[in-house]
Amino acid sequence: MLTTPRLSPLLAVLTAVALTACGGGGGGSPAPVQAPVESVSSSLSQAAALGEKIFSDVSLSASGRQSCASCHNPANGHGPTSGLAVELGGPDGSVVGFRAAPSLRYMQATPAFHFEADGTPVGGFTWDGRAQTLAEQAERPFLAPHEMANASKADVVAKLKQATYADQFRAVFGTAIFDNAEQAFSRIQFALQQFEKEDPRFTPFDSKYDQFLAGKVMLSDAELRGLALFNNPNKGNCAACHTSARGADGSAPLFTDFSYDNLGVPRNARIPATSNPAYYDLGLCGPDRTDLTTRTDLCGAFKVPTLRNVATRKSFFHNGAFSNLTDVVRFYVTRDTNPERWYPTGPDGVVQKFNDLPPEYRKNVNTSEAPYTRQPGMAPALDETEIADLVQFLGTLTDGYRP
Repeated sequence: MLTTPRLSPLLAVLTAVALTACGGGGGGSPAPVQAPVESVSSSLSQAAALGEKIFSDVSLSASGRQSCASCHNPANGHGPTSGLAVELGGPDGSVVGFRAAPSLRYMQATPAFHFEADGTPVGGFTWDGRAQTLAEQAERPFLAPHEMANASKADVVAKLKQATYADQFRAVFGTAIFDNAEQAFSRIQFALQQFEKEDPRFTPFDSKYDQFLAGKVMLSDAELRGLALFNNPNKGNCAACHTSARGADGSAPLFTDFSYDNLGVPRNARIPATSNPAYYDLGLCGPDRTDLTTRTDLCGAFKVPTLRNVATRKSFFHNGAFSNLTDVVRFYVTRDTNPERWYPTGPDGVVQKFNDLPPEYRKNVNTSEAPYTRQPGMAPALDETEIADLVQFLGTLTDGYRP
């Protein structure tokens, strides 16, 4: 994270578990991925019930084959299932995006973007936090050329006007709602926000780890060792940003502190935009976010995501540079001890470390917190056995655990 580290209460975790210490807006997939999940419309408000229909409606895209659920599949932790580094979208479903699609689970507790008293940027939606609410976040996928690719808000509204639930939309928001495209689009955003807030499938809190904290199940020996490594500030130190302890009010941990971090993730050549050597995704300071372009100290920082359901993901970090969770953990602990494993070597034989940032911003990369404090030739903070244990623990954060 940025500025002063804000470690979770590790000793409290050690005591609580009695056995105890590790990054959207991507586009969409080229064809709809609709999960066979049970509707919970009866428990939702009228607006949220509409949001559920909008969420899965492929007709609201330019291609007619993409919906919110295409990239945020309820059956996969509301994350993508394609295995692509970044998702496809556009009028014909072939346009490559720029960032990995995040999971939409556990977003409701995210605060609006702000700077804390110590200068730490916190909160907001998408990888760069530029959306202040879930409703605001819902705008971009409809209009982005590499996502649902509608020409305008009016274009989206015109499509919804032809949907089978158009009369329901009028009943909830007024018989004349379609007369004003701007207002109708804002109601679409509101309905999606309410759906994400009210549908319990977005916040099930039923992983093995949740049940462990509730005293209902035990973790395996490997999972317990992984939990200890996750929390240990001298080993994984993951809990420094991915808080693992219950809140002061007893609330379940969200495995994110909503802060931002600059990890120096390798450049991903699978994103076509990177063929231009002048292209860089700098997170908080652009190119998508434009209000912090002068804050060069923030260039390269991206939002810390929740690690809940991380074992179900097939692309990791903002640019989808990794496709394997074990390699992600390896990167964390060997980025500085063995940089040649992750970065290319230049013509001069020097490893081009932090190569997805312009040279002038590479000083922003986090090198002050463990496990990033080691140097070439030193042993990594975790060995291969410990990495395997940590990955085992991360698997306990997957929703829907049944003993």
